[in-house]
Amino acid sequence: DLRVDGRGCEDYRCAEVETDVVSNTSGSARVKLGETDILVGIKAEMGTPKLEKPDEGYLEFFVDCSSNSPELEGRGGEELGTDIANTLYRVFSCENCVDLKSLCINPKEHCWVLYVDVLLLECGGNIFDAISIAVKAALFNTRIPKVRVLEDEEGTKEIELSDDPYDCIRLSVDEVPCIVTLSKIGYRHVVDATLQEEACSLASLLISVTSKGAITSMKKVGKGSLDPESIFEMMETGQRVGKSLHIALQKILDEEESLGTSRPKVGFLG
Repeated sequence: DLRVDGRGCEDYRCAEVETDVVSNTSGSARVKLGETDILVGIKAEMGTPKLEKPDEGYLEFFVDCSSNSPELEGRGGEELGTDIANTLYRVFSCENCVDLKSLCINPKEHCWVLYVDVLLLECGGNIFDAISIAVKAALFNTRIPKVRVLEDEEGTKEIELSDDPYDCIRLSVDEVPCIVTLSKIGYRHVVDATLQEEACSLASLLISVTSKGAITSMKKVGKGSLDPESIFEMMETGQRVGKSLHIALQKILDEEESLGTSRPKVGFLG
């Protein structure tokens, strides 16, 4: 139970989390996990509900891989960005993950669409976990303006946005899952693999876990195979590690929130 950098198999590297780092967004967060650096910005815009869900808003994901490492240049970065976006859609498609009904303004006509922009600034291994932490932190930070629907005598509906910047909707992130990636190396599996460890691993299992330890989705990546027994072991580890990850993240988000306007901003200068 000892890795090259001194961690145990179930230990994460030190993570730095900061919210509200981009001024022109509804919510934002930056996460540094070891060498991996992720920036997430969320913009709330008014749109039309989807036909199959007329009383709900929805999320759209865009992932941009900055080409600071050779393997992310050109096609490599595009493919990875598409793969991450598809994984996020799958993770957030589970029931009650985000209260999408609270994003509905007027059934069948108007709703809030949350555009989640993920920017991969630096890749130092374990991208999916870092992105899921950043997305949850950004959703926690998101503030959506309150609106009123006014109807005149002719039945024409008009939308009025609140002028008060503090009069806004906050999203509950209690059920938002985080991804725990377990990389199989030999007969063992490790969490939060570095680039060197990822190079030694032939197969990994991505598990999205809620704060209560419920598994909402799973995905195998890599060219190697996993036998059923090791998959069950990895699921148990993922649940255990995921629960403690949620507790640590929520604690730090609540602490940062309690500082109010007095908290020091680090941003990109830290």
